[in-house]
Amino acid sequence: MPVRKPNSKPFRLSLPATSANLGPAFDAAALAMNIFIRIDARPADEFSITATGRDPEICGKLENHLVLATYREVLHAAGRRIIPLSLRIANDIPIGKGCGSSAAARLAGIALAVHFGRLRWSDSQIIGEASRREHHPDNASACWMGGLTVARMSGDADAQVVQIRPKGKWPLLLAIPEQPLATEAARRVLPAQYSRTDAVSNIQNSMLLLAAFSQARYDLLSSVLEDRIHQPYRAALCPLLPCLNELTGKPGILGAALSGAGPSVLVFLDPRVSLQKAHKLVSAHVARSGLAAELLPTSITLRGARV
Repeated sequence: MPVRKPNSKPFRLSLPATSANLGPAFDAAALAMNIFIRIDARPADEFSITATGRDPEICGKLENHLVLATYREVLHAAGRRIIPLSLRIANDIPIGKGCGSSAAARLAGIALAVHFGRLRWSDSQIIGEASRREHHPDNASACWMGGLTVARMSGDADAQVVQIRPKGKWPLLLAIPEQPLATEAARRVLPAQYSRTDAVSNIQNSMLLLAAFSQARYDLLSSVLEDRIHQPYRAALCPLLPCLNELTGKPGILGAALSGAGPSVLVFLDPRVSLQKAHKLVSAHVARSGLAAELLPTSITLRGARV
């Protein structure tokens, strides 16, 4: 059997930020946002990184770099030669703040391995590999496919994913605090068991939430974003959440939910109200509450990973 030669062509990749959980859809749904990390990779004599944009000190640090570590591990497991790469990274995704940065990094590493190792992997295999490393498939599926995705793991390495194209316009305001929050810390505060009442409530709200996106039912958001599985327990670690939930129902504000495990909060805006008005309302309320946050306007993007 002939040995497959590694690919030596340059490779460019763009991946979106994602927001998972979406209130009640814990570990099951996520959406892709118009915020991206872009990577230009070329074969080189040794590994190197040039980083610009957000968190360049993290993106540009060679040691324990999540993109390159994933790249090496996938190639090693596949029995392929590891080609040193020169990376140029332009990053706009907040790192460690619930915006899917680790899923994007893992997917980037897998995509680099697939390209330079000439691995003939399908989208399902790529998402499954990232989901196995992330321990859940929500961010990985939305990042790779774009739009709104519902996903679950099926076996150890496969992910079952459905993409939904939301109807209507869904403007968003991402409230980003200064300090990050480790996902492990956010997981530790969750209880081991839940009541039947809480489980049923979340199932009902999750299904209605998908219907709201599918039918542009903006009127449903204020009630169906209610969650009893993770947000009540993480509120103490993420003070922006109870602060911004107070604005639900105010002019231009449909509702708010933790972005992933937090600490960032995703605010769903009414497309019939000007972004400027909603932004001003949120900014003033955060300031009055004695909190600080960067407010980043964005929206749901149908654009997933692009080579």
